[in-house]
Amino acid sequence: MQSVPAGLAPPRTSPSGRLPFALHASILIALLAASSAPTPLYPHYQAQWQLSSLDITVVFSAYALALLIALLTTGTLSDHVGRRPVLLGALAVQVASMALFATVDGLTTLIGARVLQGIATGAATSAAGAALLDLEDPARPGRPALANSIAPVAGMAAGVLAATLMVRFAPVPTITVYAALIAVFAAQAIALVSTSETVRRRPGALRSTRPHLALPSAAAHALLLNSAGVVAVWALGGFYSSLGPGFTRLISPGGPEYAGGLVFFTLTAVAAPTVYFTRRMRADVSALLGSCAVIPAAVLTLGALYLAGPVLLLAGAALAGFGFGAVSQGALRAVVDSVPAREKGGTLASYYVLSYLAMSLPAIGAGALTAGFGLRAAALAYAGCVAVLATVAVATLTASLRSRRRTPSPDAHSRSATSNYTSASPDTPAPEISVLATHNR
Repeated sequence: MQSVPAGLAPPRTSPSGRLPFALHASILIALLAASSAPTPLYPHYQAQWQLSSLDITVVFSAYALALLIALLTTGTLSDHVGRRPVLLGALAVQVASMALFATVDGLTTLIGARVLQGIATGAATSAAGAALLDLEDPARPGRPALANSIAPVAGMAAGVLAATLMVRFAPVPTITVYAALIAVFAAQAIALVSTSETVRRRPGALRSTRPHLALPSAAAHALLLNSAGVVAVWALGGFYSSLGPGFTRLISPGGPEYAGGLVFFTLTAVAAPTVYFTRRMRADVSALLGSCAVIPAAVLTLGALYLAGPVLLLAGAALAGFGFGAVSQGALRAVVDSVPAREKGGTLASYYVLSYLAMSLPAIGAGALTAGFGLRAAALAYAGCVAVLATVAVATLTASLRSRRRTPSPDAHSRSATSNYTSASPDTPAPEISVLATHNR
């Protein structure tokens, strides 16, 4: 009989386990779809209320910072009270935020809607992601980590595409977009009620809500190694998400209103399949490859700015999407795979804290630069900083790979020990297995 780690319910290996897995993946997708849905609507809000680029980055960053606070306070809550209660509460808050979006009448209510959305997304992200890890099928190892990597970018791509199409074709898109999302979240909440809990309750729920980062040392080392690349790709994503529509208008002033959402859609649409196709790569190789792609992506973005070329802008966004997908997949796999099951919720939360800090703080800085010096100068400084971070990531990961190649693997140690033993005289005692095991660990 298979043993079950403390705190975890028995794993699902039957076909019935596929439906809960799909449901939790769909919740992640829908949450991130909602997060990117306002991007194509920003030009409408700017025109209606005369908002500046700084105002838009503040709106965007209000979401990211609220999400960070939720991750710091509720990131490990589902490890104590269960995944389902946290997800049901988060979906209820998300529905409220969508209703507020549909009735916004100015900058203040727009920020309020984004704050509510950030709280809901932060609380649900780590809980849904940890539930996917709980539901891992031993016959298909690695699927939860893949879903955790691909669902966010697939969701952002779906959200920005659906909102862009509604801006172009649907009546009153500022209401229609959010009404559709309310229906999705309500359906998911109803479906979630009928699923089984994946973890057993354990004490410490109230104590877990004190702001903290739960990051074991092995995961901290992996995150530190990948931090420059993670910051580079998420910062680039934050730029395209918040200032992308304004940047598109700067390059192509005569373009349609909905064109602003196509740049961020290009990034996320390329990132999603990249996560899938790099899943069999070594985590550090995937992160290195993605970091290498960020540098020419920044160059193409600046080329589009100075040559007024929308094609160059889309090419840069596509290359940035490849970098985003490869780095996110590799870094997340390296971090999560290094911790036991009961610590995965807090570890995921810590990873997303770094990611969303990288997405929000640079975007605020870019908005401030835009207000003071113009979007052209802000884009130049932003792309330069991202390129420097990507260069640091390439150097760090390359050094790590070279170090690993110089270090003999555990298998090499075992083969060497076996060879030495078999070549010794019959009177030589065999090495203690416990000593070899300790050495290999």
